[in-house]
Order: sequence, then C-alpha cells, then structure tokens
Amino acid sequence: MEKLKIVFMGTPDFAVGILDAIYNKGYEIVGVVTVADKPAGRGQKLQESAVKKYALEKGLRILQPTNLKSEEFLEELKSLEANLQVVVAFRMLPEVVWRMPKFGTFNLHASLLPNYRGAAPINWAIINGEEKTGVTTFFIDDKIDTGAMILHKETPIGNNETAGELHDRLISIGSEAVVETLALIEKGNVSTEIQKDNSEIKTAYKLNKDNCKIDWTKPGEVIYNLVRGLCPYPAAWSFIKDGEQEWNVKFYETAFVKEEHNFAIGSVVTTKKEMKIAVENGFLEIYSLQFPGKKRMRTHQLLNGVQFSTEAKAF
Repeated sequence: MEKLKIVFMGTPDFAVGILDAIYNKGYEIVGVVTVADKPAGRGQKLQESAVKKYALEKGLRILQPTNLKSEEFLEELKSLEANLQVVVAFRMLPEVVWRMPKFGTFNLHASLLPNYRGAAPINWAIINGEEKTGVTTFFIDDKIDTGAMILHKETPIGNNETAGELHDRLISIGSEAVVETLALIEKGNVSTEIQKDNSEIKTAYKLNKDNCKIDWTKPGEVIYNLVRGLCPYPAAWSFIKDGEQEWNVKFYETAFVKEEHNFAIGSVVTTKKEMKIAVENGFLEIYSLQFPGKKRMRTHQLLNGVQFSTEAKAF
C-alpha cells in the first residue's frame, strides 16, 4: 500500500470543508492550488480565496497560477511529487495537469452524475424540484464532469430546503465521499463506472441574470422552487412597479400558498406586516427580500417604511 501524497485544488467555502476533512484524516497534503488573489469591494483590496485562507492557517504550501499551462507552474507542480490530485470546485484542468500524478486526478461534484454536470448543480436540483441529490467522485477526463465515476452518496432534498442549506449538508456528505475515495485508492480497491449519456440527463447551467429572473406566469410551485434554489445566492429577482416607482427586488424566504383568487398575475398584495404576490394558482408569500440600496430584510421591516398601492405589480 503506497502512501498518498496529495495536491488539493479548489477555491470556495465548499472546497474548504473537503480540504479540512482530508487534513484531519492525517493525509499528506503536499500542495494546495487555488485562484490568484482578486481585487474586490469598494477599496478593490486583494481578496484571498477561502481555500487559500485555510491553507495559510494550516501552513500548507500554496500555488496560485494564472495560467495552468505555464512552464513555471507545471515545473512547480511536478516538484511536489504528488501521486494523487483532488479537485473540488476549481476550474477545468489541462490534460498535462490531470494526467501528472501516478494515481490520477479525481473530482468531487455536488450531484448524482451524470445528472447536473456543470457550474451550479446544487441550485438546479432544487430549481427543478428534485426530491434527491448527492455527490459523486470521478476521475477527471478531457470534458466537464464526464469522467469514470468512483462512488455516489445520495441524500433527500427537503420540501422547503434552500440551496444554502443543501450546500452546507453536501459539504459533510462530500467530505465522507472524498475520504472513502482516498481509502479505496490507497488500498488499490478502486472500481469505476463509465457515465452513460442519454436524452434525459439534466444540466446545471451557469446562473445568470436571465435564468434567475422570476416569471410570475408560471405555477406557484415552480416559482417557489426557483426562489429557494437561488437562496441565499445569487437570489431570484423581479421588478416591482408601483405608479412611477420601479424597483429591482431580490427574494429570499418565501412560501407558496395554493388558493383561488381574482387578482391579476403579479399583483402585490400587502397588509401592514405582510406581502404576497399573486400567481395563477395561489400566492407567493414573501418573508424576506432586498430592495436596491438596502440590506436584506424581513418583509415587515420593509413595510414599516414602504407602502404599496393596490396597483403595485411584480413583473
């Protein structure tokens, strides 16, 4: 049994949870690859990735290449003498990188592959109303999320679970999957399953302004799933117009109530403390939201300072 020498590649908080599990299991991490520091915020100060912050805290060697094919980076990566690379929420690797270690390079993806290949698997599983999801470890090949699968771990999705809540649960489930995968590789017990393509496979498209916008003509259940699938980030949004005023509003916590009514689709119905928006088969009750230039707030807080007429409409 050959001892593993691991290079870890990742960027956001999700990846930190997995890196922490590997570290705490006592595996030798010979290097951590993450994105270069980027200017952010009003002062445009350089921001370090979540993975870099963790690696600094643990005294791990850090590589921050801007070009994954540069000779300088490839030489430095080779000098680490890793025999395995683990990738979580990073970027597409050139073949020269993923082929480098003796035991290959495996990725953790937050879906039950082959479904939800792509950038936003956690969000789309909820947006599409799935009842279950999970994680998959697989060996990287020359396409995105298509490599030979090592293992799956499955979990139900709660009826009211948000993307943020599912994200946090999948860190724990993903950590178990990665640690189990490491043990299989270390013992030489890995068996893989080739992904089979079919016309039913669903894709985790990159989120953008268009696919995060609420279409109020859709059934209430569909709208509710969109909102919770985008909560807390990047958040579902819509315009609200009331007379001459028009706002771009983000929606966070909501509930769908099935109910017959005579309101026009998109009508904003308020009391002193409550807001709901009419859809074809009921109302979307709004519990928290964000108006331009303001922080996210509870609906009753907003209604302390903003009053809507009976003409107010979401569109």
